[in-house]
Amino acid sequence: MFMQEPTKAAIPGRTRSTVLLKRWGIGLLAVCLLAIGAYVFFTKSGEAQPRPAKGSLGPARAVPVVAVAAKRGDIGVYLTGLGSVTPLKTVTVKSRVDGELMAVLYREGQIVRSGDLLARIDPRPFEAQLTQAEGQLIRDQALLKNAQIDLARYRDLIKQDLIPQQQLDTQVYLERQYEGTIKTDQGQIDNAKLQLVYSRITAPISGRVGLRLVDPGNIVHANDPSGLVVITQLQPITVVFTIPEDSLPPVLAKLKAGEPLPVEAFDREQKRRLATGSLLTVDNQIDPNTGTVKLKAIFPNEDNELFPNQFVNARLRLDVKHGSTIVPTAAIQRGPQGAFVYVVKADQTVGVRAVTVGVTQGDEASIETGLSPDEMVVVDGTEKLREGSTVDVKTQTGDTPKRRP
Repeated sequence: MFMQEPTKAAIPGRTRSTVLLKRWGIGLLAVCLLAIGAYVFFTKSGEAQPRPAKGSLGPARAVPVVAVAAKRGDIGVYLTGLGSVTPLKTVTVKSRVDGELMAVLYREGQIVRSGDLLARIDPRPFEAQLTQAEGQLIRDQALLKNAQIDLARYRDLIKQDLIPQQQLDTQVYLERQYEGTIKTDQGQIDNAKLQLVYSRITAPISGRVGLRLVDPGNIVHANDPSGLVVITQLQPITVVFTIPEDSLPPVLAKLKAGEPLPVEAFDREQKRRLATGSLLTVDNQIDPNTGTVKLKAIFPNEDNELFPNQFVNARLRLDVKHGSTIVPTAAIQRGPQGAFVYVVKADQTVGVRAVTVGVTQGDEASIETGLSPDEMVVVDGTEKLREGSTVDVKTQTGDTPKRRP
């Protein structure tokens, strides 16, 4: 008897999902075996590659740097401070008489000289006053002349005992009264002439005229607060700036010795020099809130570079150090042990050299100790350098520097 092979449907507990899971498991195992085989193959082939020996590495690459030679020269000791331009004189021109403003004879912003005619006020009322005062003087002069004639006559009559003494005395004092009246009349004439002078408004100082404050046709008065125009003196002009109180003693010592102290005025960015002058004076007290003292410098300002109330950076030259070793400030590095520079040696390597920095002025600094003139120092490319690093040196012009024999 033959037994019939059981079908899948006849196997108890087996499902279609179980069969699918087995198939996926077999496929995943095959993929893992292939990956392991490929890893072993490539690893072995890599080990078969020849490795370079330790001593076969090429020479270290030179670091490109820019270097300059330290130089010997003079460097100034400066004090700097923020200041403002202050004119020596600022005048608000006002009318000294009342009247109608007839004409304005200046242009706004014009440079005027002392005595130049600026404006005119209607002079006719003052001319009338002058005529009246002159007429009064003529009348009183006639009265005085008559009194003098009567006095002479009375003196002759008193000698003949023809009139009483009281009449003569009265005539004497009448003459004096007329003399006083004539002086008063002369004063009125002088005042009327002065009013005529004041009706012509002139510049009291030389300087720059500001904007017009009153137009022609307006009635102006001597007590008007705003005035007619403002004139500011520009030549010479001063700058008031501040320095720390600790820097005051050497400045006072120089002034006491009579030494001139040059002062330079620079723009806000301290890149362009506007004018050169000299220190004029020092304030008489220190500001306790800021610990600074005010200094005033005077400038010829021939080019009109300085303008009133302009903010400038003032630089006072206190001293000059001669024969100093000078390097660019970019060459000076800072570290835990202090300042140092990278010095280029003859074998195209660099060494770290500790230095003592003296006066720093702009882009240059003096070196007190640690460096000699003509030694090459690195100014660009220092971030990649170490003691003994090989360098490819270029100058700031792009050329390779020549070594001294």
